[in-house]
Amino acid sequence: MTVTSAVVAPPRTGRTGRTGLRVVLLILALAVLAVVVFLSLSIGSRALPLGVVLEALSAPDGSPEHLVVTELRLPRTLLGLAVGAALGVAGALIQALTRNPLADPGILGVNAGAGFAVVLGVAVFGVTRIEQYLPFAFAGAVCATVLVYGIAARGGGGATPLRLTLVGIALAAVLGGLSSTMALLDPDTFDRMRYWGAGSIADRPEGTVLAVAPFIALGLVLALASARSLNAIALGDDLARSLGAGVVSTRVLTVVAVTLLCGAATAAAGPLVFIGLMVPHAVRWLTGPDQRWILPFCLVLSPVLLLVSDILGRLVVYPAELQVGIVTAFIGAPVLIALVRRTKASGL
Repeated sequence: MTVTSAVVAPPRTGRTGRTGLRVVLLILALAVLAVVVFLSLSIGSRALPLGVVLEALSAPDGSPEHLVVTELRLPRTLLGLAVGAALGVAGALIQALTRNPLADPGILGVNAGAGFAVVLGVAVFGVTRIEQYLPFAFAGAVCATVLVYGIAARGGGGATPLRLTLVGIALAAVLGGLSSTMALLDPDTFDRMRYWGAGSIADRPEGTVLAVAPFIALGLVLALASARSLNAIALGDDLARSLGAGVVSTRVLTVVAVTLLCGAATAAAGPLVFIGLMVPHAVRWLTGPDQRWILPFCLVLSPVLLLVSDILGRLVVYPAELQVGIVTAFIGAPVLIALVRRTKASGL
C-alpha cells in the first residue's frame, strides 16, 4: 500500500511575531507619553494633584490652579510634543538619507541656517515675536538646505550621503560662528537670544504652537510618505532604482520634510540638541532598520525625552528652572555613549 504524504509548510510566524511585538511596544510607548504629559501638567514650582489637572482641562473655573494649567503648562506641554516629534522624526530622516547612524538634524546645516536667520532678524530687523521668527527661520533653513544640496550635487555622482554630510557640517560651523559673532557684538541681541539659543519651551510667546503646528504636521506627513522609499535607498542607489524607488525624488522629499520640521522646531524652541540624534538611534535597537516603524516610534518617543528633560529642568534648580536644551545635553551624552557601545544599536 502506498501512502502519499503531503509536505505542509510551517506557518510564517516570525514576521507576524515581530510585527505583534512592535505593535505592543508602540502601545506601551503611547502609554508612557500619556503619563509624561500628565506629569508635565502637574509638576512645576507649584505641584498640582492629578484631579486638579483633569478639572482644569475638562471644566476650567478660572481659579489660579486652573489658570496655571491652561495658560502656562498646557501650551508648554503641547509645544514640547510638537517640537519633540519634529526633531525626532527629522533625525530619523537624516540618518536614513545619509546612511549615518550618528547623524542629526544639524548635519545638513538646517538648524544652523534657521538659527542664523533668526539671529539676523533680531539683530538687524528687531523681530521679537514667534510669527516674526518663523519667516526668518524657514528662509534660513531653506537657503542652507539648497546651498548644501547644490554644493554636494556638483561633480560626478551627485549629492551622495558622504558629500551631504561633509558640506552640511562645514556650513553649520560657519553659520554657527557668524551667529555667535553677531550676538556678542550686539549686547541687546545677545540678551534677547540667550534663552532661545539655549533651547527652551518655557515662556514662549502666545500663539507659538498654532504658528508652527501646520508646518510640523506637513513635515510629518511627508516623512511618513517617504518611509518605504527610504527602506529601498538603504540598500544602495542602484538596487533602489531596480526596485522602482525614485532616488532623487525621495531625497528631495526627505530634505523638504527635514526643512519644515527643523525650521519650525528651531523657530519655536531654539537649537535643541541630542533629540534627533539619540532617539532614532535608540529606536532602531527596538525596531530594526525598517523606517515604517522607526518613524512612528520616533514620533512618540522623542516628545517623551523632551518633556522628561523639561520636567527635570523644573526640579534640579527648584524653585528656578533650567532650560530644556541644557538638560537634553546632560541626558543625551551618557545615554548615547551607552547606545553606541551596543553593536546592534549602531547599524542602519
